[in-house]
Amino acid sequence: MQQHEIHNYLHRFFTANQCEIGTATNALLDIQLTVEMDKLLMNRPFYWHYLEKTGGVPNPMRITFITDPQRAPEDIKGEAVHYGSPRLHQVFRAAQELGAYIRLYEGVHASGNGNVPLHPWLGVNLKVSYQCDRKKETLYSLGLHLITGMMVNNFHETLQTIPLTPKIPDFCFTLTPMIKPKSGLVRIEEAVKSLISREDHTWAEEARLRWAHDLQLLDQFYTDMEEVPDNYEIEKQALQEQYEPKIVLEIINGGLFYLTPNRIET
Repeated sequence: MQQHEIHNYLHRFFTANQCEIGTATNALLDIQLTVEMDKLLMNRPFYWHYLEKTGGVPNPMRITFITDPQRAPEDIKGEAVHYGSPRLHQVFRAAQELGAYIRLYEGVHASGNGNVPLHPWLGVNLKVSYQCDRKKETLYSLGLHLITGMMVNNFHETLQTIPLTPKIPDFCFTLTPMIKPKSGLVRIEEAVKSLISREDHTWAEEARLRWAHDLQLLDQFYTDMEEVPDNYEIEKQALQEQYEPKIVLEIINGGLFYLTPNRIET
């Protein structure tokens, strides 16, 4: 996930959750949190418990995210956010807790001469984690046209170029999906699994070799013992948990997007 994608994701997330965006440049976002967002992100349970008990006036925090430290002013105090930062993954979890799914419409400025049809797209951002004693993560953003079944990659990036609104614009109407969102989600997951299957998986073979090597060393350590202690099985299990290759597919978020015909190039 590139820094500009993180910046755009944060902007959309907080806007969709009714947080006021103050200063917003390509390098930073100044955000006034709502009460709900403060409770989800700022880890102040005692403050909110005290406030609810005493009936005080809530004062949710304001936070500045710096998404490009090199371009941000030096005197700006804020929290640097990048793909590996705990704060970004906290936002991902908050999106999941809040449902993670949104419905947005293209901001069409149509005249009253004729109604504009909006086509349904299912957009999903997914994370694939390759896990062994080492770890790698890859993000996918796929969009599925829910009428034709056409699928496109880099969907989230494409959406950044389209004005979107939570309310259907005047003189527009939505087309009924031929593919149900639930079925569409299955198609997207299968597409990602197909992409994974075509990748180079030597990393898994190498992890198994390292696993076998350390297991051999463990066995040698206990070879001369008349009775193998219980600790052997514990250490053996620990090696399996450390080295066994796993691929974990996780949905970060997604939504339904109603766009004008031919808006997405395929």
